[in-house]
Amino acid sequence: MKTLQEIISSAKRLVFFGGAGVSTESGIPDFRSVDGLYNQKYDYPPETIISRSFFETRPAEFFRFYRDKLLAPDAKPNKAHKKLAELEQKGIVRAVVTQNIDGLHQMAGSKNVFELHGSVHRNYCMDCGKFYPMEYILHSEGIPRCDCGGVIKPDVVLYEEGLDSATVTGALREISSADVLIVAGTSLTVYPAAGFLDYFRGRELVLINRDPTPADRRASLVIHDKVGEVLDKIQV
Repeated sequence: MKTLQEIISSAKRLVFFGGAGVSTESGIPDFRSVDGLYNQKYDYPPETIISRSFFETRPAEFFRFYRDKLLAPDAKPNKAHKKLAELEQKGIVRAVVTQNIDGLHQMAGSKNVFELHGSVHRNYCMDCGKFYPMEYILHSEGIPRCDCGGVIKPDVVLYEEGLDSATVTGALREISSADVLIVAGTSLTVYPAAGFLDYFRGRELVLINRDPTPADRRASLVIHDKVGEVLDKIQV
């Protein structure tokens, strides 16, 4: 913790890159841990259900899973989200790059957030483009439809879909210009996001994750613990 404190205190351009493990302390399950979504039983594997082709061919089943497992309306920012927002307000954290779709970083107060996989809080009619909030999807039945009759699609990146190019460009710009990169709550096994580390040219790479990752050997500092518990101890 002393080393982490020194790294953060001396940072000029600190960027945070986070995955599902950042939000588990808010009660949102991750995907690949023992109790994650991939280890629960459904009629179809989760990665099949949240694919573009499944969305198009079985939309009712897609939305049943989506409402049940990917929407967490009662989730609140945890210690990690709050500390990162505080560090941004102090001018220490320059950007947050997240693989999460829950919007908890913004809820905590972070402003410069790059959501690689989109957000459950943005939903658009596929015909006319009208915007709908998460609550509309949550409280609709079956396939949510727009006033015009079009199907409403969550602005989340499904399997078989590409990442938003503007979001990727912005995230890589921040990572490549950072002098300190903290990577937390991610297994670093999913591409293209895992490859973002290759753009980091700074002096300190910090990894905070409950389990070992393929990038541990590249890091200046590795902490195997809960992200919120670690970041909460940082003094600003």
